[in-house]
Amino acid sequence: MTLLDDLRSPADLRTMTPEQLQQLAQEVREFLIESCSVTGGHIGAGLGVVELTIALHTAFDTPRDQLVWDVGHQGYPHKVLTGRKDRMHTLRQEDGISGFLKRTESEYDTFGAGHAATSISAAFGMAAARDLNGDDFKVAAIIGDGSLGSGLAYEALNNAGASDRDFIVVLNDNEMSIAPNVGAMHKYLTSVQRNPIYNRLRSALGEWADHATGVFKDAGALVRRWEESVKAFLTPGVLFEELGFRYIGPIDGHDIPQMIETFRAVKSFKGPRLVHVITTKGKGFPAGDHGEKWHALPPGHDPATGKPLKSSTANPNYTTVFGKALAELMDEFPKVIAITAAMPGGTGTGTVEKRHPARFFDVGIAEAHGVTFAAGMATQGVRPVVAIYSTFLQRAFDSIIHDVAIQDLPVIFCMDRAGLVGEDGETHGGIYDIAYMLAVPNMTVAAPRDGTALVGLLRTAMQHDGGPFALRYPRDVAPDLVGPATGIPAVPFGTWEVLRKGEEVAILAVGTMVGESLRAAEALAAEGLPVTVVDCRFLKPYDASTLTALVASHAQLLVVEEGTVVNGFGAFMAAVVGEMDPGVRVHAHGVPDRIVYAASRTRQLRQCGLDAAGIADKVRALHESEALAG
Repeated sequence: MTLLDDLRSPADLRTMTPEQLQQLAQEVREFLIESCSVTGGHIGAGLGVVELTIALHTAFDTPRDQLVWDVGHQGYPHKVLTGRKDRMHTLRQEDGISGFLKRTESEYDTFGAGHAATSISAAFGMAAARDLNGDDFKVAAIIGDGSLGSGLAYEALNNAGASDRDFIVVLNDNEMSIAPNVGAMHKYLTSVQRNPIYNRLRSALGEWADHATGVFKDAGALVRRWEESVKAFLTPGVLFEELGFRYIGPIDGHDIPQMIETFRAVKSFKGPRLVHVITTKGKGFPAGDHGEKWHALPPGHDPATGKPLKSSTANPNYTTVFGKALAELMDEFPKVIAITAAMPGGTGTGTVEKRHPARFFDVGIAEAHGVTFAAGMATQGVRPVVAIYSTFLQRAFDSIIHDVAIQDLPVIFCMDRAGLVGEDGETHGGIYDIAYMLAVPNMTVAAPRDGTALVGLLRTAMQHDGGPFALRYPRDVAPDLVGPATGIPAVPFGTWEVLRKGEEVAILAVGTMVGESLRAAEALAAEGLPVTVVDCRFLKPYDASTLTALVASHAQLLVVEEGTVVNGFGAFMAAVVGEMDPGVRVHAHGVPDRIVYAASRTRQLRQCGLDAAGIADKVRALHESEALAG
């Protein structure tokens, strides 16, 4: 039996020796590497915080003390140490444990998180509620340096720092760029800052300096100015000190005894304080410490190299098609630039960065800023392409309306991961963008049925001079092989395409649902139920002439979309057709009004009735209801 096998809860950590804790860290790291080689997952950040996680659970009385992890990528060691080791083989699977933090999964998961930079705000709220309730437990937010670049994190720091509340932030800095600049001097300063005698002396001197009177008043002010100037010169924490936080660090995030000593000392302090911890992302991965490469790995990879065990013979995915096409089209359109929010690899724009480095902008985890930044560029005749996952673009909704749409600026929004996203689950599902983009005035909304259509619509967007343009596409393999972007023409603006003609029922299919609807129509035709299938590649503006012809020749329209059925394209079409001909019935068939949890994307589509079989069943039900009504 190993130490990890014997571990039942974090309380067991508090009985271990430093040597045992270090051995446990190695066991946790080896277990994660092996386990995630089967399940896949966001392993890089987790490997980097193994020692930090052990130190936090040792120094704090969890679950009474509340640890609030940011995003959830850091949470894998936390899951292993809090009773979920035996369920890690179900990670990111249907009915398994989440790839992120989830309050319903464990009492140790104090706040759910899948998007970055929520931890400080949530933890500060928990600390405020604790004080209102008269409790006395500790609350600590653990946030990465990447998340700290988000505006939400700064808003929270600004609010929390202005209080005198008992509140702790742990900054997990895995960039390592700061380490060479601090060295032995900061190791010394850190040891001094943890010393209780030093802290009492500093507090006493500060109190005296702030309240000195008479002949000592000028001397007191001088002492305070000297202290601040020395700290600003010697430490990287002056920003946090100015925001109202007591800064401690930086400390080695892989030195368990030092971290335990630090956290235990910090617990005794009062007011907002921040502990700066230096870690290495992907630490311990056999193939080397390469943070971006080991951020997330697919299921079924070699734990020694990170490479898939089976080579893929599938077509490129939509992300790859988009990135390649954007880079190629930027050769033709010199005013087009690309913007992403800390996701050049995830959005495919890394290709643009290599080919057009001066026209590529990564704004970090700051989606709202990225959108308003794009709006500013658009005022100067530049055509920005903003490539952000659908689920993350939700964070910039006000900027989309206030800064882009109201001013009718030609910003192109390319929303990757639109629709159901599989194993990343409910926090990353891009099922709301149809509803929220349709509601924005002046916004064009489009969805391609395949990779070639994606490139054609991207070209259309670059040629369009009528305001903002939103283009959504899924986390999936493109069903076709796509040629060079130079040979793919623009899609005529605002048009639909009738792909199959039938009777009585017309399927208005959006994006990925076009292929499924065609397969459903083929099965129905074999049963003697011919239906019409239309590629509604433009949701807004819709193709009024084609819709008019469909209304005149069909008794029922079935709108099939990989987005929320509430306020989606089906609801939009129901309102439009209701004005045209109230006798024609419109049915919305999309993602139901519920949370869709992690499962394979194929399984999620089946659960929602958005595969060919589910669509065919819906059409059969419509025929039966029509027959009964007749």
